[in-house]
Amino acid sequence: MKFGMRNSPSGPSPFESPKVTAPALLPVLSQYWGFHAFRPLQEEAMTAILDGRDSVVVLPTGSGKSLCFQAPALVAPQDQSRRLAIVVSPLIALMKDQVDGLREAGVPARCLNSAQSSGERADAMQAIRSGECRLLYVSPERLVGDGGEAFRRMLGQVGVRFVAVDEAHCISQWGHDFRPEYRLLGQVRNDFPAASFHAFTATATVRVRHDIGVQLGLQNPSVLVGPFDRPNLTYRVLPRHEMRAQLNTVLARHQGEAGIIYCLSRREVDELAAALAGTGLRALPYHAGLSDDERHAHQEAFLDERADVMVATVAFGMGIDRPDVRFVIHAGAPRSVEHYQQEAGRAGRDGAPAECVLISSPADFLRWRSLLEANGELSDANRQHLRDIERYVAATQCRHRALVEYFGQQHAAPSCGACDWCLGELEAIPEPVVVAQKVLSCVVRTGQRFGVGHVTAVLAGQTTESVLKRGHEGLSTFGLLKESPIEDIRGFIDQLTHAGYLLRAGEPYPTVQLTAEGRELMRGSGTCVLHRQPRRPERRRTKAGSRTGRMVAAPGSADEALLAALRALRLSLARERRVPAYVIFHDATLAELASARPRTLSALREVVGIGERKAATFGAQILDVIAATGAAT
Repeated sequence: MKFGMRNSPSGPSPFESPKVTAPALLPVLSQYWGFHAFRPLQEEAMTAILDGRDSVVVLPTGSGKSLCFQAPALVAPQDQSRRLAIVVSPLIALMKDQVDGLREAGVPARCLNSAQSSGERADAMQAIRSGECRLLYVSPERLVGDGGEAFRRMLGQVGVRFVAVDEAHCISQWGHDFRPEYRLLGQVRNDFPAASFHAFTATATVRVRHDIGVQLGLQNPSVLVGPFDRPNLTYRVLPRHEMRAQLNTVLARHQGEAGIIYCLSRREVDELAAALAGTGLRALPYHAGLSDDERHAHQEAFLDERADVMVATVAFGMGIDRPDVRFVIHAGAPRSVEHYQQEAGRAGRDGAPAECVLISSPADFLRWRSLLEANGELSDANRQHLRDIERYVAATQCRHRALVEYFGQQHAAPSCGACDWCLGELEAIPEPVVVAQKVLSCVVRTGQRFGVGHVTAVLAGQTTESVLKRGHEGLSTFGLLKESPIEDIRGFIDQLTHAGYLLRAGEPYPTVQLTAEGRELMRGSGTCVLHRQPRRPERRRTKAGSRTGRMVAAPGSADEALLAALRALRLSLARERRVPAYVIFHDATLAELASARPRTLSALREVVGIGERKAATFGAQILDVIAATGAAT
């Protein structure tokens, strides 16, 4: 298989001129979604589908990835016998929310899943067979599980135009959410030989992208990779010391705003959710230990804006499309950089500023290793994922740069202005060379045969079983950094590794060793810089603290009153239809309505996010609210 790579936003196209271009797509975007222009790489992704060319599309959360396979399904096909587009989606909640939103916009979409009643399934099947359904959402299990062969045969008789695999990183064994059912999707290609196949994901390294293409059997695919950077997000990493106090500091910056807090265990979720609710916050728990009804109720409360904070394990989040999440806190390290990018990426989907805080300690990584080992999942890939997220936590460089470079891209800006490093929130330690020499000397004294944990214990003066067994309490380097917290010592080792003075070598348990540069520094030749978290972090009105990105207007202004009235109307319409509020309108649409104050249906259609169906369905009520608020002011 040959890949043609194209990275956004510039660079020559590796494929021929398209057969169907923007003129055919823009009317569809305007009619159904109220959009009048493409976002980066959307046109290229849609054109690949319309040309019948396979593709791998990697676009970050909030960049309009779903629209890339939804809009082409509504452009009239050249072959009228193949009109159905199939979307493979991993979660029932994800497909339900997307289909609800599509149908509100007038798109003939359906889904088939195990949570539907027999009547709902029969209605969907009738729409498929009659040709009314143009966009069908199904789970991978529905396609390749029991009964899948007969189901695929029926779809083949209807005529499949293309298959879009959402969350396609689940296909790859090197991905962070590998699912065996996804691995079987390559078999589907034989049932729909005339259909093109398209893989979509928000997180995939070069290795994962290649594996996706191989497993799906893609033929000379167009590979479109958008920028991984999310400049509206402010990243911070904090060593854990007083978790509740640290959480309260972050929450104080986001009073009344929506956010997600990820914990590592169900017990931690329940305890924290109860504690936050006890302080008056509208907080709810979410984890696999709750009943299906409880999980569904809590998720719906969050999406309907009846709850502000969701405290959850990683079981929560995939496909959650609430755009106004202003903060994501990890109360414990995730198991990979990919997980972190995806989970943190649920903040700021509307493009407004949001904050992502990772609170971690070395114990998190030991915990992950033990858990994976106990479950038989401590593979080479998962070991590497853990090392990578450890390096991210310990890094003393721009967080945006670290994330972008992990996914194989460059970050040109010298300072992002939106992370703890670039905002100057980390503290440079005095006499860094002396501290570095103590660390390097300890590595040598212990024989360069031990991992980070053992070296840290010796420097901290801890009489652990391992230290005593080897007599390392008698080394001259024992306790040299006993005045420093454990997380600082470990951070120094990680920083020296990142700077090239140390390296970690060996499998499966890497040992810490000196490099040539490290030997020179230990002898007094050269310099270095080491940082740590401030001893008493001050409250800072930083980018995330002072500019929250909420829909704001001058207090007492007409815009403020109109925004409140429009939000109330949106909530009423959403509850009436039993869909999340953002399915009716996103915050950005309400903000533009409050600013532009359209007075006619034609003017209403100029507002981004209002297509023909929504203008016809909700237009009169919106105009009434605008007129009434204008009269009142």
